[in-house]
Amino acid sequence: MEILLIIRFCCNCTYALLYKPIDRVTRSTLVLHDLLKHTPVDHPDYPLLQDALRISQNFLSSINEDIDPRRTAVTTPKGETRQLVKDGFLVEVSESSRKLRHVFLFTDVLLCAKLKKTSAGKHQQYDCKWYIPLADLVFPSPEESEASPQVHPFPDHELEDMKMKISALKSEIQKEKANKGQSRAIERLKKKMFENEFLLLLNSPTIPFRIHNRNGKSYVFLLSSDYERSEWREAIQKLQKKDLQAFVLSSVELQVLTGSCFKLRTVHNIPVTSNKDDDESPGLYGFLHVIVHSAKGFKQSANLYCTLEVDSFGYFVSKAKTRVFRDTTEPKWDEEFEIELEGSQSLRILCYEKCYDKTKVNKDNNEIVDKIMGKGQIQLDPQTVETKNWHTDVIEMNGIKVEFSMKFTSRDMSLKRTPSKKQTGVFGVKISVVTKRERSKVPYIVRQCVEEVEKRGIEEVGIYRISGVATDIQALKAVFDANNKDILLMLSDMDINAIAGTLKLYFRELPEPLLTDRLYPAFMEGIALSDPAAKENCMMHLLRSLPDPNLITFLFLLEHLKRVAEKEPINKMSLHNLATVFGPTLLRPSEVESKAHLTSAADIWSHDVMAQVQVLLYYLQHPPISFAELKRNTLYFSTDV
Repeated sequence: MEILLIIRFCCNCTYALLYKPIDRVTRSTLVLHDLLKHTPVDHPDYPLLQDALRISQNFLSSINEDIDPRRTAVTTPKGETRQLVKDGFLVEVSESSRKLRHVFLFTDVLLCAKLKKTSAGKHQQYDCKWYIPLADLVFPSPEESEASPQVHPFPDHELEDMKMKISALKSEIQKEKANKGQSRAIERLKKKMFENEFLLLLNSPTIPFRIHNRNGKSYVFLLSSDYERSEWREAIQKLQKKDLQAFVLSSVELQVLTGSCFKLRTVHNIPVTSNKDDDESPGLYGFLHVIVHSAKGFKQSANLYCTLEVDSFGYFVSKAKTRVFRDTTEPKWDEEFEIELEGSQSLRILCYEKCYDKTKVNKDNNEIVDKIMGKGQIQLDPQTVETKNWHTDVIEMNGIKVEFSMKFTSRDMSLKRTPSKKQTGVFGVKISVVTKRERSKVPYIVRQCVEEVEKRGIEEVGIYRISGVATDIQALKAVFDANNKDILLMLSDMDINAIAGTLKLYFRELPEPLLTDRLYPAFMEGIALSDPAAKENCMMHLLRSLPDPNLITFLFLLEHLKRVAEKEPINKMSLHNLATVFGPTLLRPSEVESKAHLTSAADIWSHDVMAQVQVLLYYLQHPPISFAELKRNTLYFSTDV
């Protein structure tokens, strides 16, 4: 009994000691309220009383967060509410290096913070790196942007290597779970995956978002798309329309504001898949077919087009672009695109006004800046899109309504190579049959598409990556299948991305891959060899084992892709980018071989696709006998190509 009394007494004493400071501040706050009521506004002590009241209120709010966990604001120096409007993780370029920051946009200030490293069990805290009152924040003019230091992009091949590592680690994690592996092994793999995903998140953004402080200090963030840059700019400009005053935060005020960030934040985790729970959607893998129909709601006639973006590996990538509909308020595109998804969960549509004024050049990427008229985003719900039927919807953006339709084809379905029933055409027909009929070692369709791309598309940004209009591609497919005499005229008038898409479609629809089903297992084994000499011997032996039409067409395509990569500073397509686009297309086995070698959708994506990319990349980086050398050999070229 005595022990219980002692424990109760100690608890009461502890509670009293803990409660006393809170009680004292509470009573002081009430007194400050009364003093402010009876103190004239022009009295010299009035601002001091305001500051004291604000600090007291913030202290009590932080104590009472368990009672009111939905706090969304702190108090300003004037006693007003400082609301959190937007926050998120952004990559800042600081001292010539990239830093991941958590940026907080309040109603009157932009604060850039870094999450402090804390020991296990301790509350996480933010460290303020800098802040700008919105009254002092300005966006740079084109001349100021020109004077700013240039932002150098991260090498594409290193980004692709990170993606390959992430895909391989995902596959290993899934296998460990399927085999009921040890939790320690799974956690170790997840840690490695997080490290690679973090590096990819840090180094993949390339679009600069510059802001200035009127006092002269400039800051640069890198974003993954125009969509995000527009979101931040619009949110800041909307707040700046209010009557804002410049101010300087004292050290105590800054500490209180930074301390509130952890409680107020809406984005809690770095946007990488390894941060997600196992039951969260892994995203969609396969092909999303999107038709952009039309748009309404424009107040003035303009030259209008849309772009489509999807998320991939934690950041967004532009995948398609409609043609420009000139001088209209109601554009009707009716253009269909096929977009490859890599664990994607969202689709973004951006509507632009095309600028033809060459004086308005963005100095960061030497491109003319087009004006964003509207933007919108939808979630790719598997239950909605994974149907055989088209799903039509309308997305609203700044008063503009864009009508579109979409349907999804899973990667399992898209892996099928179906031979054509019409053997007189070229699509879905064996390459040996086509070349024998044409009396040529390289199919006519390959030569003509390559020639047209090199003539007017080799400097096109995202050539072979940006999707062409599906209806245009199907029209070209029909013309080539029919061997129409108007092919050349049609090619000269067609959008270059549609021609690039037709070439990719031809290789994708071959009844067996260009590098053949028979040699597929050997290519997979050869690329996995660690000894460089053994790998070279194996890969060159496999290449020489290909049938003549396959070998010559492959060499012809290799040299074309190398010429495209030479224009990387302009077209942004490196050898790694091109290998990523063409690797699966040239190596993906036919359906029978797929069943023999690929066991699940996860394996298809994470292991085999990665290896397919590596095979093509190997030949691009280690050129075999050139097409020109081979052409000089009359044994191979007794007929025209």
